[in-house]
Amino acid sequence: MEEMLASMEKAKAEGADLVELCIDSMSFSHTSEVEKLIKQRALPAIVSYRLKSSRTSGKGECKTTCMQVLRLALELDVEFVEMDFEVASDIGMAECMYKRANSKIIVSSFVNGGKPSNERLGNLIACMQSTGADVIKLVIDVDYITDLAPVFQMLAHCQVPLIAIAVGSRGLISQLLGPKFGGFLVYGSLEGKSVPGLPTLVSLKHVYKLEYLNADTKVFGLISNPVGHSKGPILHNPAFRHTGYNGIYVPMLVDDIKEFFRTYTGTDFAGFSVGIPHKEAAVGCCDEVHPLAKSIGAVNTIVRRPIDGKLVGYNTDCEASITAIEDALRERRVANGEALRTSPLAGKTFVLVGAGGAGRALAFGAKSRGAQVVIFNRNYERAKLLADAVSGEALPYECLKRFCPQEGMILANASAIGMEPNTDQTPVSKETLRAYELVFDAVYTPRNTRLLQEAAEVGAIVVSGVEMFIRQALGQFRLFTGGLAPEDFMRKLVLAQF
Repeated sequence: MEEMLASMEKAKAEGADLVELCIDSMSFSHTSEVEKLIKQRALPAIVSYRLKSSRTSGKGECKTTCMQVLRLALELDVEFVEMDFEVASDIGMAECMYKRANSKIIVSSFVNGGKPSNERLGNLIACMQSTGADVIKLVIDVDYITDLAPVFQMLAHCQVPLIAIAVGSRGLISQLLGPKFGGFLVYGSLEGKSVPGLPTLVSLKHVYKLEYLNADTKVFGLISNPVGHSKGPILHNPAFRHTGYNGIYVPMLVDDIKEFFRTYTGTDFAGFSVGIPHKEAAVGCCDEVHPLAKSIGAVNTIVRRPIDGKLVGYNTDCEASITAIEDALRERRVANGEALRTSPLAGKTFVLVGAGGAGRALAFGAKSRGAQVVIFNRNYERAKLLADAVSGEALPYECLKRFCPQEGMILANASAIGMEPNTDQTPVSKETLRAYELVFDAVYTPRNTRLLQEAAEVGAIVVSGVEMFIRQALGQFRLFTGGLAPEDFMRKLVLAQF
């Protein structure tokens, strides 16, 4: 009980409006302990008791205890009392529900067995509504983010207040987009007590600010797998509010990008960042592709054109990464009193690690500036295909650590090596780094990777993936909103968060 009381105080401090007290998860010898907990609640509460997760031993004993707890909550006039559909259908509970004073009844059901259909959800909601519920709650087991489409339709059209929670990391947007589609409330987890599929309470209050959402809010998001590393939400959401644009940006853990776009076809889903490993497959999902993105063969931004709903693909990675590298080189040249009329990459050997979407953007960008591109990738055939496309050279990945044909080269890591949680990894040894004038790392979590730390220690110019992230995000924001991006605001925001 003490832990629950402490958690309530923490939830209050983090800005919660309401807490759920899951009585079935606590051990108690007498309902007087539950009564004490309820009376000491620091916030308005939902008191729930689930039969399937109860700590009591037998089914009969469990149901008896459940009935006792829920009756007590109704007698104490708790703001919300939540019960399983099975319990709400019990004749003994129906009488208590009828005699209640001010408590609102939430009737809940767990939905499993694959993608729920509109018909199945509609029939279930109708049956649950017949119990006299004030609010319906569906806890849905989803395998893919596309399983959520019927849930959003139910939220938008349900005649009774509806709560929908999708279990697991692929269900996160069920909470973040719930208010847009008419969801009754949103669940969040306490800081330090993460729950897959639930945003943290702190992020809800300070990043997403769901109180600003309405039916007209446009949805943007990062399509990626994994997606937890993304800093996009802490950048785009405040920028939307800063410019007065009615939009929300959310992480979308997507397994099959083609199925995603076949499912989410409405104009509500207005634009997308595309991350690992979908940047190349995204090209085939677009109705139109910008010439630069088409030549690169990778898309990192997709916008649904308002006038006809067509998906248009772009690549903002290319210019973002190459200009970040060029500007760092120019700064060094200017400091040394050198004058530059062409790109500082012209004639340079540009060593690239990784041949995925980000690697393709870097390879084509380097080629366009007159650099000689040498590519290393764990899959040699993939490296060879990219090298042929940019008139470069592909070498076996095993040769990277001893590749040192000349001094003053450029190294760009476009692989996931060194990304959290594997921060101790690096693609190149510290000794080999002495051959490079500049080292760029597309990884931005952490901001200062082991590769960049060791490059700086041997005297190389270092460019963090954060700079590329800022520049490509500015390009995306312009495409998303059709207007100017607040560059100073966004840059300060990102640098403060990393």
